[in-house]
Amino acid sequence: MGLLSWLVLGLLAGVLAKWLMPGPDGGGLVLTLLLGIAGAFVGGFLASLFGLGSVSGLNVGSVLTATAGALVLLWAHHRLRASG
Repeated sequence: MGLLSWLVLGLLAGVLAKWLMPGPDGGGLVLTLLLGIAGAFVGGFLASLFGLGSVSGLNVGSVLTATAGALVLLWAHHRLRASG
């Protein structure tokens, strides 16, 4: 995937994750983009670990995988903020 594809995928996944799991998360566009890109890595790792595929381009499956990874990261962030 090229840089532009990663940026678009990251933005889509980050926005979807924040929409599905609302909370007191600030950060704006840049942190949402970074959340989505990190979510793509986490989601791709977890999907390949369980034999479900990986993030392989800008398609529906990759967006869903990246969003799932971003949701895992948001959940962990919310749990860490609640305990601290």
